[in-house]
Amino acid sequence: MQLRLLDGAAALDVVVPKGASAQRTVAIAVAAGVEEPEWLLDWGLRWSGQAHAIKAGTYELQPGITPRRFLEKLVRGEQATRSVTLLEGWTFAQFRRALAQAEHLKPDSAAHDAQALMARLGRPGFHPEGRFFPDTYVYPKGSSDLLVLQQALQAMDQQLAQAWAQRMPGLPLRHPDQALILASLVEKETGQPSERALVAGVFVNRLRLQMRLQTDPAVIYGVGPDFEGRLRRKHLDTDTPYNTYTRAGLPPTPIAMPGRAALVAAVRPASTTALYFVARGDGTSQFSDTLDQHNRAVRRYILSRP
Repeated sequence: MQLRLLDGAAALDVVVPKGASAQRTVAIAVAAGVEEPEWLLDWGLRWSGQAHAIKAGTYELQPGITPRRFLEKLVRGEQATRSVTLLEGWTFAQFRRALAQAEHLKPDSAAHDAQALMARLGRPGFHPEGRFFPDTYVYPKGSSDLLVLQQALQAMDQQLAQAWAQRMPGLPLRHPDQALILASLVEKETGQPSERALVAGVFVNRLRLQMRLQTDPAVIYGVGPDFEGRLRRKHLDTDTPYNTYTRAGLPPTPIAMPGRAALVAAVRPASTTALYFVARGDGTSQFSDTLDQHNRAVRRYILSRP
C-alpha cells in the first residue's frame, strides 16, 4: 500500500511540532495533502506500537511512499534536509549572501547587523570576519540560518584550536587569533594550494624582521564596498587599519574565512629565506629573497603584461 498524495504533488512537507500526538500528526499530514482517511492513518500508527516515539521535525513525503516508511521517518527523525556550501576565501558578507539564497533556510540573521548577530551567537564584541569555517552544512528544511552560523562558528573554533596546538615553536604569533588573521591573508594571497606554506613563510619572515606585509588583499578589504576591482596607487597611499603598506604588523582582524589548509600553513610555514612574491599570472607565484630579485620579477610578470 502506498500513501495517496494530493494530485499533482511532486512531494509534500509534513511539519510535526514538538510533543505532537499520533492523532495530531495524522491531522497535519492530511492537511498537508496526504489523501488518506485520518482514522486509517491513526489506526496504523497506533497498531505499530511506536506512536509514542514520533519525533518533531519537517518530513518530506515523495510519491509512492508507504505508510510503513512514513512511520519509520517519524520514529527515526529522518527529517528533510538541504545543504549550503560556504567557500574558502569568502568574506563574511559573501557568507551572508549565500545563506540568504540557500533553499528552505529562514533568513533570521537578516534582522541583525554584524555586531548584533555576533551577540546573538554568544560572541558579543567579536568581529565576525574569519570566525566561520568554510564547509558544506546540512540542515533540516525550514531551519534558521542562525543554526548554520552557529555550526560554522563552532567548527572554526575547533579547526583553529587544532591548528594552534600543532604550531611550530618560535613563531611571531602570540595567540590563536593572530594565526587566524595570518591564515586569512594566506588564503587570499594563494592561487596554488601547494604554495600556501611558502606564502605563510614570507609573511612570517617579514613579521620577524618587522617589515610591513604589503599584501594587496588586506588593502582591498580596507577599501570596502567602494573598491571598483582594480587596485590603484591612491588605495596604497590611503591609510586604513587594513593598509599593510602604511601600517606594520598584522591587520586588526581576518580579511576572509580561511580553510583548514590555510590555518595549518599559518602555524607551520615553510622554512624559506624569501621576503617577496609576485603573481606570475598562471595561479602560481615567483618568490624572491631580495628586493632586486623581486623588482625583476615584477617587471617580468606584471609590467610586461599587455
